Amino acid sequence: MRSLVERLADAPGLWRGDVAFSDTERHYASLHRDTYVDVWLLCWTRRSDTGWHDHDLSSGAVRVVQGVLTESNPRIGGAHLATAVGSGASICFGPDHIHRLTGATDDTVSLHAYSPPLWRLGQYAITEDGLMRRLSVSYAEELRPLEPDNRPEPGAARATFSGPGY
Repeated sequence: MRSLVERLADAPGLWRGDVAFSDTERHYASLHRDTYVDVWLLCWTRRSDTGWHDHDLSSGAVRVVQGVLTESNPRIGGAHLATAVGSGASICFGPDHIHRLTGATDDTVSLHAYSPPLWRLGQYAITEDGLMRRLSVSYAEELRPLEPDNRPEPGAARATFSGPGY
């Protein structure tokens, strides 16, 4: 999956025309879908937030081609881990991965590939007392936070990845 999003990043003529930004919602475009893989372009501003989610049965890869995303991973009983993923960096994950993506800059563009193709996603809410609940949603729905707190805590652990190989 990583090699797919990296090769696609090197061919902006295939996706650059789909880049657009909105103040009210995250812009996204399906670039390819077949029996084996699902490929998306997503555009982010600082207000964009997926909320906590998983990809059900799908593994995936994300390549940031412009700007910076923040990937947060939940830690039960501790501060969530927040990682800056800059332009040129990629992340990969399996179907058991729970995360949240937010725009760290107002002009972020990322490429996402999933296999098998997305059909359902798990959307999570973490309550103030630490309980987590999962809601199954269609891949066609825009992911949004289920709870009002839509950013990592100020004291959250942080890491930074940038450049090729991440």
